[in-house]
Amino acid sequence: MKPHILFVTCLTFLGCATSQRSIPHVAAEEAAWFKVPATLPDTGRQTIPGVVATAIQLAMDDFLPRDLGTPKDAGPQALCLAQRQSYDVEAAPGPEGVVWVSIHPSPGACRQSGPLLDTGSATYAVDVQQWRILAVQHP
Repeated sequence: MKPHILFVTCLTFLGCATSQRSIPHVAAEEAAWFKVPATLPDTGRQTIPGVVATAIQLAMDDFLPRDLGTPKDAGPQALCLAQRQSYDVEAAPGPEGVVWVSIHPSPGACRQSGPLLDTGSATYAVDVQQWRILAVQHP
């Protein structure tokens, strides 16, 4: 490959890589007081295999995309349901190379905004070899 084409390709790639939305972090002076433990506490600790964590992330990104905004006139329930922390996730191994991921509202989520009527939930079949969604079932 010619050097100038390689340079342009690298710049294009770097531009794409750096234009992705960044993960929010607190300012360094705010984070300075917080100390991360050397080891996690035993109480409540869970180990989630990387393949399962990635399958969950892929399903959640489809179910509730991070850049999905809510309408300006959205009510309290719609605003609550637009937040990922309002959902619980279950995952289980499926046939070889598949992880089942079920996403549903947390039992206590969004109660302050009235009874949950049409909340939405879904079960995904995630191909963990090629990292793609094979099927989605909405009840």
